[in-house]
Amino acid sequence: MNHERSSFLFQQAKNVIPGGVNSPVRAFKSVGADPLFIRKASGCHIYDEDGNTFIDYVGSWGPMIVGHCHPDIIKAVQDTMSSGASFGAPTERETILADMVIAAVPSIEMVRMVSSGTEATMSAIRVARGYTGRDKILKFSGCYHGHADSLLVKAGSGAATFGVPDSPGVPAEVAKLTLTAEYNSLDSVKRLVVENKDSIACIIVEPIAGNMGTVPPREGFLEGLREICTDEGIILIFDEVMSGFRVAYGGAQELYGVTPDMTTLGKIIGGGLPVGAFGGKREIMEKLSPSGGIYQAGTLSGNPLAMSAGIATLNILKQPGFYKALEEKSCAVAEGIAKAAKDAGYPLYSTRVGSMFCAFFSKDGVYDWPTASQCDTKAFARYFLAMLDEGVYLAPSQFETAFASAAHSDADIEKTIAAAAKCFKLIA
Repeated sequence: MNHERSSFLFQQAKNVIPGGVNSPVRAFKSVGADPLFIRKASGCHIYDEDGNTFIDYVGSWGPMIVGHCHPDIIKAVQDTMSSGASFGAPTERETILADMVIAAVPSIEMVRMVSSGTEATMSAIRVARGYTGRDKILKFSGCYHGHADSLLVKAGSGAATFGVPDSPGVPAEVAKLTLTAEYNSLDSVKRLVVENKDSIACIIVEPIAGNMGTVPPREGFLEGLREICTDEGIILIFDEVMSGFRVAYGGAQELYGVTPDMTTLGKIIGGGLPVGAFGGKREIMEKLSPSGGIYQAGTLSGNPLAMSAGIATLNILKQPGFYKALEEKSCAVAEGIAKAAKDAGYPLYSTRVGSMFCAFFSKDGVYDWPTASQCDTKAFARYFLAMLDEGVYLAPSQFETAFASAAHSDADIEKTIAAAAKCFKLIA
């Protein structure tokens, strides 16, 4: 498959954009190739600058749950654009989408719109700190919550410990306020809570980890976090930027029946346009300026185009049978890939929750970052490139989630499984 123009455009981009991309994982570094430059998309297909067509399982990293360029969303954005793209002033659309989010997500009684997932998580943490009067936060190794300073930390070897900067430019003094536990390990959380009694403002967690591949919560893990937070006066934040409206209309908290104090959202609620949101209990959210003293602001927050796209998307998701049909498609493609690997005698650990799925190149189970990090990333890179040659576009990293959409047809799924069967035989 020819990628000459994409490679040429990448070389041009590197002259004016750091690394040639505006978000690092797009650079294809972990798979040893140049990134594709995309020209257009439709349904579940994307088309690159070289004229190649791919079945897309990235979906703009999650938002495209109904597929690219859905006519209802296109019309909503076009109609809104004709009246103006941004006002920096309130619009009715903000309230309409807020009402829809509140009706859908169990934990949210009030919500504020922002422009990205990073904005949502950093703002939620600020509110939690302001509400509790505490400074420390607790996150989990392998869970990504955006690039705010306090969240770019990693765990030390062995027992979970104080964070250390995971990026130049993050002051060590800031990182020390972040504690890092192991995902799916309540014991690691309990130790840190005991060691930092009455000083932890919040625990922030992806209820379904999606940034080390798709790693579901073990039975009792989310329930245990809820109990610890209730007992210790800690704010429990579910980062559902990825899982919100993806695994169920009410997100992972609906799926697992565990209600946090606050929730962050993004991706799907913007229908493909830049958006984020954070919300929670009324008594917490009312501490936010201008009704309270905790400051947060954004000129483009509640952007009319993003609000219109979000409203149109959620109206599609509310249609009877939407999630049942999506579940069937997701199950078919994830199980088909897993079977193709097994038939080829290739070691693979497959996970799926709703329309999020991952093929881990590991013969052992993956439950947290230590087990995920043992995957054979070189084998994944060979698989990724082979699938690309077969016209299947996956995320260019072992540690990213794949997404199925309502636009994937039976024929697309069958082609994907056939491509996987061929690729596993090639790399075995």
